[in-house]
Amino acid sequence: MDRRLFLKTAATAGAALPIRNTVAASTKETREFVGVLVDTTRCIGCRSCEVACSVANGNFVPDVNSDNALEKIRDTSDKQWTVVNRFKTGKGDVFVKRQCMHCWQPACVAACLVNAMYKTREGPVTWNGDKCMGCRFCMVSCPFDIPKAEYHSWNPRIMKCSMCYERLQAGKKPACVDACPTDTLMFGSKRELMEVARHRVYSHPDKYVHQIYGEHEAGGSGWLYLSSVAFDQIGFRTDLGTTPYPEYTKQFLVSVPLILFGVPALLLGLSELADRKNEVHEDKDKGWTTPGADQ
Repeated sequence: MDRRLFLKTAATAGAALPIRNTVAASTKETREFVGVLVDTTRCIGCRSCEVACSVANGNFVPDVNSDNALEKIRDTSDKQWTVVNRFKTGKGDVFVKRQCMHCWQPACVAACLVNAMYKTREGPVTWNGDKCMGCRFCMVSCPFDIPKAEYHSWNPRIMKCSMCYERLQAGKKPACVDACPTDTLMFGSKRELMEVARHRVYSHPDKYVHQIYGEHEAGGSGWLYLSSVAFDQIGFRTDLGTTPYPEYTKQFLVSVPLILFGVPALLLGLSELADRKNEVHEDKDKGWTTPGADQ
């Protein structure tokens, strides 16, 4: 076995140690990752999802009737885990709900040094404050700029949409999905959601752009979007590619042990050779002959 394969195998084995379930038990797991399909052509900008999210999570509840929030483009915050923005396009106003995308291979999880940010078996990406050491690498690594820190708190937490994970465990849908009056949001497994999304696009080719955002972006995500206009016109990043962000660091992480152990060994060897060469020169200057030096 070559060194690289050995290191990869060792790293994989090490990462598998904390897993409590046996292989036999994992083979019985048939649960699929869940997600939400957002059909922006159906959204009327009522912001019922914002209110429901805030109520369910004990966050700031916006006054959707008088705060004029749709007059500007907003980002999520530690007190509002989802927001609805209005974009003026050639096809009229388009309303877009924004929240954590719950990536299939989350960059925030890969960047977390202590596994405080983790992906659940059901699919949602959530956060354990008991493990967090406050490095905020999750904030820097997220391509969608979602995790937010409670900077005003003496003990800041990382706040973001968890897809209402506790509700899912209780057999309920995310609060925003339950609150939507226009069926803009559909909850289900990604496989089922992709079937629905493709059917809508193929059945109404003039109504939708022929792309399902979240199917492949950054490796794919739990939240999927349909739109009547190009996604870059409604605030989505279109430069993410299809490679999961953790994949970009794989070769770097494999090379770290080689650098840590290989480089010092190389430098030590060069130092020994240099010392040996100096000893030979000193012996010649003194007229001594080192055994084997002239052979």
